[in-house]
Amino acid sequence: MAGTVLLAAAALTACSGGSDGGGDDKGKADAKPKAPMAVSVNLTGDQVKAGQPVTVTVAEGKLAQVKVTDAKGAELPGKIADDGRTWTSERNAPAGAEYKVEAQDTQSQSATTQFRTSAADKVNKVSINISKGSTVGVAMPVSLVFDNPVTNKAEVEKQLKVTTSDNTEGSWGWIKDHSGNDRVDWRPKDYWKSGTDVKVEMKLNGVDSGKGGGMFARDYSTEFKIGKDRRIQVSLDTKKMSVTQDGQALKTIPVSAGTPGGKKASWSGKMVIMSKEGTIRMDSQTVGLDNAYDKMVDYSMRLTWSGMYAHAAPWNSGNFGRVNSSSGCVGMSDADAKDFFAQSQVGDPFEVVGEGSKGQADIGNGYGEWNLGWDEWKTKSALSGAPHNG
Repeated sequence: MAGTVLLAAAALTACSGGSDGGGDDKGKADAKPKAPMAVSVNLTGDQVKAGQPVTVTVAEGKLAQVKVTDAKGAELPGKIADDGRTWTSERNAPAGAEYKVEAQDTQSQSATTQFRTSAADKVNKVSINISKGSTVGVAMPVSLVFDNPVTNKAEVEKQLKVTTSDNTEGSWGWIKDHSGNDRVDWRPKDYWKSGTDVKVEMKLNGVDSGKGGGMFARDYSTEFKIGKDRRIQVSLDTKKMSVTQDGQALKTIPVSAGTPGGKKASWSGKMVIMSKEGTIRMDSQTVGLDNAYDKMVDYSMRLTWSGMYAHAAPWNSGNFGRVNSSSGCVGMSDADAKDFFAQSQVGDPFEVVGEGSKGQADIGNGYGEWNLGWDEWKTKSALSGAPHNG
């Protein structure tokens, strides 16, 4: 329901010099006063449903300027149409906000009104994997996990923008996180270039997630830098882990990976160091391996949400470089683990190749998108035009 606002134009006065009173009185009598400016706004009242753009339409003439500001003075950006009749905000009106609408036409007349949006029934929130100011490895995707379901995936994705210092090509893709929540990741076509600066803007305030998801009540952003081009590969065949930096071989470390042939086998494929967690308690019962182990483990770096790590495993020293006999993790000596932990970055690619794995983990069980080809990854964007079931 649109509201119409009428404001009388200011009284106009005319000055004429040297009049002897014999002017054309009939012409003056025929002059009609200028009609007051009238505008209609699509949102009116004190309980307006949020999550829709504001539209201001002038009854006659053309708009010259429209300002829509909230109680804190922040403007809702928008544009006047080519015909000059309407102004539409670029963003939706968020929940629980009060707005003042000020319009001016090309005849310098003005009109003012206001409206208030109702509070959101449910608010959706975002968890971002990269904190502001971080430096990460060349395989780190931007990963956003949502508290509530997102069925309006295309509308949400339209508000997400990645800007890089070297115009890195990349795409968003929708997947299910290991937690079961909706998640959207942005990965480059190829691994990042070292030294790239990245800015992520998520203009989600006022965007509706869709059925059961609620509305976003704020914007989000982060900025980070790409660090050293450091890559890790573990061969299940040779039981060795090779580390390269800028394409040059740095080190080869004897390891013992997961026991082949069952639940204790390692995942294979392209993974990413998700976090450097240091000394942590590992309890096999939390990952469905009964009472195989329960111990404090040093220099731990997470590779999957389901519990695959690279870490120190001094209790297994007789098998490094010889036998894969762990419960799924990649273990190495204390000395090697200490050095590896110190040099590694969150976001470094970590690939496992060779025979005896239990296959690749689900994409959402860590950062598994690098196991997809570029064209396949792009189809997971809600804006790609491809069928989307994410």
